[in-house]
Amino acid sequence: MPELPEVQTTVDGINKTVQGLQIVDVWTNYDSPHYANKEEIKNPLFFKKFKKIVIGAKIKNASRKAKNILIELSNDYTILIHMKMTGHVMYGKYVFDPKGKSAGSRKGTEKDPWVSTEEGPLTDPFNRHIRLVFTLRDSKRLDKHLVLSDMRKFAKVTVLETDTIHQSSHLDTVGPDPLSTEFTYSLFEGRILSRPNGKIKTVLMDQTVIAGVGNIYSDEALWRASIHPEHMPKDIPKSLLQKLRTSVIEVLRQGIDFGGDSMSDYRNINGERGEFQLKHQEYRRTGKLCEKIGCKGIIQRKVICGRSAHFCSEHQKLAL
Repeated sequence: MPELPEVQTTVDGINKTVQGLQIVDVWTNYDSPHYANKEEIKNPLFFKKFKKIVIGAKIKNASRKAKNILIELSNDYTILIHMKMTGHVMYGKYVFDPKGKSAGSRKGTEKDPWVSTEEGPLTDPFNRHIRLVFTLRDSKRLDKHLVLSDMRKFAKVTVLETDTIHQSSHLDTVGPDPLSTEFTYSLFEGRILSRPNGKIKTVLMDQTVIAGVGNIYSDEALWRASIHPEHMPKDIPKSLLQKLRTSVIEVLRQGIDFGGDSMSDYRNINGERGEFQLKHQEYRRTGKLCEKIGCKGIIQRKVICGRSAHFCSEHQKLAL
């Protein structure tokens, strides 16, 4: 699932490519009976409302709240996109081809009707699963497209009034942002110790505690701070909690610097892979020698509360 660095990279890409462009059409093939009464575009009735609101508006800017992309429009509404597990947003020239390309090898699999007309990374197989298309027009009346690729169809898209969006149920419970100036040690400590008996790996990923940290960056931050993922917050010394706060901030900033992590599906606005997966010191390095200077440990993997955790057998021991 895209985490804070991938979402921020996407937001930066949107701001570089589509500011000031007008939305002239919207298409989706999201449609699920499980969303019949929800204000998300997977509900066909809500999608009709969504289209009426966004068509004709211009894109002012994009921002991020936790793992959510917020695209502010000129008509006092904001589009909210949560990319979930396999979603990523791209910009380019596409054409609609009803025959499309097969989205899978098995018989009966659906087709991908939107096809990129540009050579390069947009034709990457990971970028084929187009579920949402905004047709955008510039001052020269040239049309291009902002699209959402989402192989597993888990992404969430809705539209809300800009003035009240942060009070909506989509955002009102998210914790503080680790890259904000308000993310002091005292704030971090208070949030972490609000779950004193939890496992620190799980607490870090709880979006109501701290916003934006997921499986990859929690592993990497705990490795840097020399903390075992199963430690309970109440048992972690203040010196290590201070180190953990610094590690969380550093690893998230590094993730942004390297354009996000593309070990799985994530791609940037141009359909390109990020490079943070080349910088992993722990995540998915099971069985490999720890890269910490002077450490002779081996990276191990363990499932904690349903999620994979990676840790060093030596410098991340459970007993402090």
